[in-house]
Amino acid sequence: MEIGSIGTADMMVTASDTAIAMRSGDVEVVGTPRLVALAEEATLAAVAVAAGQTSVGTRIELDHLLPSRIGQRLTATARLDEQLDRDLHFSIEILDGNDLVARGLVTRVVVDRNRFAR
Repeated sequence: MEIGSIGTADMMVTASDTAIAMRSGDVEVVGTPRLVALAEEATLAAVAVAAGQTSVGTRIELDHLLPSRIGQRLTATARLDEQLDRDLHFSIEILDGNDLVARGLVTRVVVDRNRFAR
């Protein structure tokens, strides 16, 4: 993993992404939980882990700054800012065109995939 690595994830807001559908509010704009998932998707695209390993999200701080309506396209960009042992620290921006919809920080931890086998 290289510090400064970038990953992106895109989505078009649909009715199933709204705060109403997410049960996190009562308006037809993208729900914050959906933005969290988009942010995590971008972090996964930013780095590759060794065979037999994966990374799991352990912390997220997200400022949801603007509403996004059904039909709007959002792009999340994650940048790997720091790696401390197994901890990966990312900064996140989610844009609707040029408008900043959300920003935040995500921490993921690299773990052995076998820990999650049944």
